[in-house]
Amino acid sequence: MKSIYDMSYKQMEDWAESKGWKKFRVQQIFRWLYKERVEDFDAMTNLSKETRAELKKDFNFNPLTLVRKQESKDGTTKFLFRTEDNHLLESVMMVFDYGNSICVSSQVGCNMGCAFCASGLTKKSRNLTSAEMTAQVMHVQKALDAKGERLSHIVVMGTGEPFDNYDNVLNFIQTVNHDRGLAIGSRHITISTSGIVPKIRTFAEGHYQYNLAISLHAPNDELRTQIMPVNKAYPLKELMSAVEYYTSLNNRRLTFEYILLKGVNDSLEQARELARLLRPYCCYVNLIPYNSVDEHGFQSTTREEAMKFYDILKKEGIAVTIRKEHGSDIDAACGQLRIKEMKKEDALRLLSQKEETSGIPGKDPEIENVYDSEYAEDDMPASEPSEPADACKVK
Repeated sequence: MKSIYDMSYKQMEDWAESKGWKKFRVQQIFRWLYKERVEDFDAMTNLSKETRAELKKDFNFNPLTLVRKQESKDGTTKFLFRTEDNHLLESVMMVFDYGNSICVSSQVGCNMGCAFCASGLTKKSRNLTSAEMTAQVMHVQKALDAKGERLSHIVVMGTGEPFDNYDNVLNFIQTVNHDRGLAIGSRHITISTSGIVPKIRTFAEGHYQYNLAISLHAPNDELRTQIMPVNKAYPLKELMSAVEYYTSLNNRRLTFEYILLKGVNDSLEQARELARLLRPYCCYVNLIPYNSVDEHGFQSTTREEAMKFYDILKKEGIAVTIRKEHGSDIDAACGQLRIKEMKKEDALRLLSQKEETSGIPGKDPEIENVYDSEYAEDDMPASEPSEPADACKVK
């Protein structure tokens, strides 16, 4: 059965019309969903029993279950969810001076294979539905409701390639952006892509007011192909042509994300090369401190070296910022909490299989070591927020 969070306002209008209902009924339903934020059709008390029965017949509610929540000293909070078909996904809420932002995942796993990214340690199992993306946002908003706060920004920058799930991502954004949805402003919503050129062109032709960010991470084809396999399919010449097409149709500034990897893409000459590449475009560069991933072996550039890279871009006339680190007091690159939980569950399954084979329940030292290394004692269940999680980082 479809989740009601899958329905955009227009889709809900079409569905209501098929039932012979008047349009104001959709206004009532969306108010209950996104303003009152109920999770039970029977809580929609100004709808008739017959109307509620029709909703129950065609829709269920939340497609996600909260598994674990980690909270940092700086307010960054990471949420780990389980889908109805038993996949794990995560999202992150970050606190900024300008408001609260959520980083949303768009796929279960990722096929982009970026060499530095935890998200790609597991291949894509499937796309997330628009309901599963909306549910991530609703979970976080309800957590903020308890503090009298609201989400002000959304970045689709978590696990997965958003433009590899284009229709569902757009449907999700239209729902949370709608005045009768969460009413998050278009210019407070950012979609990040690793460079799926055909979809950048499609997005350009939509003339959306949402922000577009490109995960670049290298100033030339040779290096970008080494660390981002998508560059084999869409090298920089094609990518920058799509960028030019986007800016020509939309007159919008876009963002280039650039993770600084020590000794890989952070030299001063690479900074100058990046400036030459981007100078013709209306854009700015977001330099991102790297969160280490054990399986990859990359290291983050020092603050001093990052500032030298920044200074060169500034002197070359490129608008540039260095992203503030969030939740850096634990190892929490995008996708890491999900990977840790998967390892733990695999270990527990192996232990269970050994018990069934031997018929004697007990501890296996190897399994215990896997568990202990992946979860410290301060990683508490979802009902007891633990020590901190980091912000989502880009693909």
